[in-house]
Amino acid sequence: MRQSQLFCQTKKELPKDVEAISHKLLLRADFISQLASGSFSFLPLGWRVHKKIENIIREEIEKIGGQEVFLPSLQLKEIWQKTGRWVKMDPPLFKLKDRHRKDFALGSTHEEVITELAKSRIHSYKDLPLSLYQIQNKFRNEMRFTGGLLRTREFVMKDLYSFHGNKRDLNNYLNKVIKAYQKIFKRCNLNVLVSKASGGTFAEKKQKTFEFQVPAKVGEDKVIFCKKCKWAINLEIAKVREGASCPKCKNRLEKINTIEVGHAFTLGTKYSKAFELYFSDKNGEKKLVQMGCYGIGLGRLMATIVEIHHDEKGIIWPKEVTPFKIHLIQIENTGRVKKAAEKLYKDLIKRNIEVLYDDRLDKTAGEKFVDCDLIGIPTRIIVSERTLQKNSVELKQRSKEEVKLIKIRHLLQFLNEN
Repeated sequence: MRQSQLFCQTKKELPKDVEAISHKLLLRADFISQLASGSFSFLPLGWRVHKKIENIIREEIEKIGGQEVFLPSLQLKEIWQKTGRWVKMDPPLFKLKDRHRKDFALGSTHEEVITELAKSRIHSYKDLPLSLYQIQNKFRNEMRFTGGLLRTREFVMKDLYSFHGNKRDLNNYLNKVIKAYQKIFKRCNLNVLVSKASGGTFAEKKQKTFEFQVPAKVGEDKVIFCKKCKWAINLEIAKVREGASCPKCKNRLEKINTIEVGHAFTLGTKYSKAFELYFSDKNGEKKLVQMGCYGIGLGRLMATIVEIHHDEKGIIWPKEVTPFKIHLIQIENTGRVKKAAEKLYKDLIKRNIEVLYDDRLDKTAGEKFVDCDLIGIPTRIIVSERTLQKNSVELKQRSKEEVKLIKIRHLLQFLNEN
C-alpha cells in the first residue's frame, strides 16, 4: 500500500478527556475514529489489525471443532421473554419497535437466538456434541463508556456456543476452549491470567465461570492472583484477600488491575430448559442439552495489545496482528532513490510481503519517522542516497534501538530468515 494513497491522517494532539494510552494512540495513528461516546469507526489501518485478530481466532476455534455461523442482531422480544432477560438483562437491552409496532432488541449476546436455532436441529445423541461460533456486532446499553475501545456501546465479539449430552463432555470442552484461548492470546503477545469469576446474568451461580485477564493499570477489573502458580480469582467473588496465602501453592497473594479480554461459562441447562431443548439418549430417554458459551471482544483485545505494547513514541504491534509487516520509507526524492524504493516495493509485493510504502513527497524525513514510530509496524526499511552509496538499505525493528545496514541483494533472504 502506498502511504500517499492511504486513508490516514495522523494527529499530534487529542482532546484532553482522552486518558487511556490505547485510546490516545489508536486515535493519533488514525486506526479508529470516534463517532459518538462509545461508538467508533475502524479505519483502514485499524481494520487490518482487526481482521488479523479475527483470523487468529478463527484458526484456533476451528481447531477445536467450532463451525462459523452469522446470527441476527435484530432479535424478537419473545425469545428474550423465554429466559426472563427482556427485563432482567444487565446492562439493559437496546429496545425498539418496527413500523408494525412489534418489539425487538439489538443483540447484546446470542444465547437465546442460538438455543432457538439449536432446538430445530438437535434431536438425538447423534447430533451431539456441537459447537457453533460467530464474529459479529454486539450492542451494550452501558451507563458509562471509558478507555476508547475498552468499553463501548457497539463492538465486535467472537461468541462460541457448545451443546453436549452430559456435564462431563461439557467440562472437557470447556478445558479445550481454555487452551485455545491461551493460544489466541499468546499469538497476540499477551500474558493472561485465567481467573475464576461470576457469570452475572449469563450463567447460574453453580456453573463454572472463567475470565481471561491481562494485568494493566488502566484495567477496570481487580484480580487476586499468585505470581508463582498463576492462580487467580476476580475480587468480586474472592473469599481471600491480598496478602493471604495462595490456596494452591501457599505463596503470598497480590491484587492487581486487569483488563478482561475473554470469558468462558458453562451454562448447564439454563437456556435449554427455557427453550425446551431436549435430545433422546441411546436408551430413548429425553434429556436436556448441556450448554456452554465463550466470548472474546475483538476491539477490546486490540486496545489491550496497544496498552501492553507501546512506548513514548507510539504503538509496537506484535508480528501476527500488525497491519503491515514492513514500513518502507523513501528519503529524498532523487531519481536514484525513487527508482530503488519502487523496485523494492514491487519485489516485496511479488513475494506476498505486506508493505506500507511511504512515498509521500510533502513530508520531511523527520515527519515520516514520527509517523512510522506512531503507527508501529514491526520492521522499518529506509532507502536513501546514503544507504544506496553502499548498495544497502537501513533496517530497524520497531521494538529495538539497533539499526542495521543490509545489502539490497541480501534483503529478501534476510527478511525470510527473520
